[in-house]
Amino acid sequence: MGLLDFLFSIVKAFCGESSQPEGEKPTGAQRPPRPQEPLSPLPGAWPTSQQDRLRYQDRNQANQQNEHYTSLRAKANQEGDAMAKCFQQSHDAYSRREGALAKELSEKGKRHERTMEALNAEASAWIFRGNNSDRESGELDLHGLYVKEAITYSDKAIKEARQRGDSQIRLIVGKGLHSNGNVAKIKPALEDLMKQLNLPVEVDPQNAGVLIVQLA
Repeated sequence: MGLLDFLFSIVKAFCGESSQPEGEKPTGAQRPPRPQEPLSPLPGAWPTSQQDRLRYQDRNQANQQNEHYTSLRAKANQEGDAMAKCFQQSHDAYSRREGALAKELSEKGKRHERTMEALNAEASAWIFRGNNSDRESGELDLHGLYVKEAITYSDKAIKEARQRGDSQIRLIVGKGLHSNGNVAKIKPALEDLMKQLNLPVEVDPQNAGVLIVQLA
């Protein structure tokens, strides 16, 4: 061991060895965990074997149950509850002809609403990225999204697919097994959207949780 190596070892012993990569600065907050990427055994294809489908579903469910994702949704729900409470109190104050208080409570409710929307946007972006990071452009996995979010992402994807000249797009909507009452919500909403856009849509005969939209 040379003199420089000996001095360096002493410095590490007293100061500790940093795990921060060279050239990176600490942000003061932990980065959100990276979503587990879904399995796609063939580019743009739904897993065909039972084993591959189970592996895909496991990863998909892992993203929906991820602590970072569920925490964002839980915080958004709390902000939504606070928003509703403020708006109700504002309505009550207005009924009592307390205009100033009603306005104050209304503005407070709007702040909670903006925070709720920001948290939900972050949650939806996180899980959408994780579910679609290795997918072909003609396929979209909408698991973990709320109906409004799924419509937004689908509408954007359809416009992009049309610009590329794609003939169809596959929307993975799920079967509603994890929805309240086991009733699918995204699937009928997207079917209604396709009617509005005058686009033929059918359920994949091999998977009831996939919609195939014809673009040409």
